[in-house]
Amino acid sequence: MENTHMKYRLIKSLLVVIGSLMFLACGEKRTWPEKESIQFEQVVVPLIQGRESPIGHIRMDLESGDELKEIRIKAEGDAIEGITVALLSQDGKEKKGLGETRQGEVFWTVALDRQLESGAHLFEIGLMVKETASLTEKVSFEVVYVEMSSGKFRPSGQEYQQSYRLAKALRHHGDDGVHSFRIPGLVTSNNGTLLAVYDVRRDDSSDLQGDIDVGLSRSTDGGESWEPMKMIMDMGEWGGLPENQNGIGDPAILVDEETGTIWVAALWLHGKPGTMAWNSSGEGMSPEETGQLMLVKSEDDGVTWSDPINVTGQMKDPSWRLFFNGPGRGITMRDGTLVFAAQFKDKENIPHSTVIYSKDRGETWEVGTGARSKTTEAQVVELQDGSLLLNMRDDRGGARAVMVTKDMGKTWEEHPTNRAALIEPVCMASIISNPHTDDPVLFFSNPAATDGRYNITIKASLDDGQSWPEAHQVLLDQKRGWGYSCLTMIDEDHLGILYESSQAHMTFQIIRVDEIIK
Repeated sequence: MENTHMKYRLIKSLLVVIGSLMFLACGEKRTWPEKESIQFEQVVVPLIQGRESPIGHIRMDLESGDELKEIRIKAEGDAIEGITVALLSQDGKEKKGLGETRQGEVFWTVALDRQLESGAHLFEIGLMVKETASLTEKVSFEVVYVEMSSGKFRPSGQEYQQSYRLAKALRHHGDDGVHSFRIPGLVTSNNGTLLAVYDVRRDDSSDLQGDIDVGLSRSTDGGESWEPMKMIMDMGEWGGLPENQNGIGDPAILVDEETGTIWVAALWLHGKPGTMAWNSSGEGMSPEETGQLMLVKSEDDGVTWSDPINVTGQMKDPSWRLFFNGPGRGITMRDGTLVFAAQFKDKENIPHSTVIYSKDRGETWEVGTGARSKTTEAQVVELQDGSLLLNMRDDRGGARAVMVTKDMGKTWEEHPTNRAALIEPVCMASIISNPHTDDPVLFFSNPAATDGRYNITIKASLDDGQSWPEAHQVLLDQKRGWGYSCLTMIDEDHLGILYESSQAHMTFQIIRVDEIIK
């Protein structure tokens, strides 16, 4: 009988151990009761390599006599370096650490080192990812429970959590002594090299006029690592005026898919200190009178670049007050024509989007007519029937303007989605086609909001831009930033995006195509 009892106790002990091991291996399976006074709010932002990013808030009301003891968090992903929980002031401006954070296999426990008064409290959860983590990794996260003297409770609001994506701060405030980096352009060369261009705004974040050059970053491994920044457009002290009166910026980049030559277009402003180019550029043709459309090219996959080429005289109407490219990227049409989006302000000071194009490999350039008044920064794609779709920033706000041309911009017609399908807060956006499929697939990115530059979202259209279903959308950054973005196909399975996020000036991410097209 005694042996039977001993066997029974041994089996029971083994079962307890096995159960505990399964508990640790599978994660904390117990479901704690939810409490309405404890709520979790996810913050969707890019997780920058080597930095801490805010990923959520816990709001709770402590009742009189109830003591907050600890917060248990479950976070999974090899990229995680650490997790913090901090107490925020109600206005969110002051932050205080809560105490020791202990790490388990997948659980992180934050034990409080202070007694909190009863009433409303706001906590911010921060997540640090490793500097060496791959940009294709993702992190999942949940608050398992908040332990109070009255028990353990699971915060509400976690039913539809999305995983977090990693990102690289390709350029940020203070890098190389530069104040700000703005206006992203991004392409994939014929060799598979990623080429990113942007404004290098040395003194402040303001638009031209100022000490601004065009910088380039280059990646040969799909965006995981990048070479040091190089300057590819710098007008120096032209005409005897200092560099802060010879700024050049708002770049767009294009790959000639037949020859491999890479082109970058940008706006150069000479003189006119203290005022923005948008207002100070006037009628005429010379640099002293009006902004100049400049090009550079590379014939060795972006390693070296030509001197700037001025093509203003080939296209600008002397009565236009300003003429330059639309920032972002250009395209090579199926017949080999090179196309950039462009914009001009007419003699009445009214802006119009259009296209510029070259049919002789960039030797000469032509310009179309205005597609729609009160439109500016645009991007262009070729549709299945060979026509060009121009997707435009519209000063009226609310939604993107969309027009189509079948004759290289001589005439335009309204697209069915014009001012309807793609909401915007008046901002630059990006649109590209997928060259890896014969299907009419387009991708689009912008701040998907009408009242501010937030909710950076990638959307897919499977019908050549006729519709943009909610089922084929991915939110990248719900917090506010400058909001400009540019897309490229890295390969048939991955999309790259360079954008002005809430976390870094030039933020790069890799997104699987099958995460957008479910």
